[in-house]
Amino acid sequence: MKSPQLINTALIALAVTGLSASPMSLAAKKDMEKCAGIVKAGKNDCGTSKHSCSAQAASDADAEEWVYLPKGICEKIVGGTVVKSK
Repeated sequence: MKSPQLINTALIALAVTGLSASPMSLAAKKDMEKCAGIVKAGKNDCGTSKHSCSAQAASDADAEEWVYLPKGICEKIVGGTVVKSK
């Protein structure tokens, strides 16, 4: 798959995920993982050390900002880093 196609696929996956469930309900699903470094400003799923709520990411592609994605998708996105659970 070419890079623009991969990016478009990832963005569609993000949009569908965002429309279908809240971040808290996604956290309970075992087939989801946190993906950092790919979030658009204002589109993050939860807080970081910089703020405490979702939708407060100040800049695009911040390494600390994350969203829930289906397992296996994050590692396919350039700049995406899987956030390990504590």
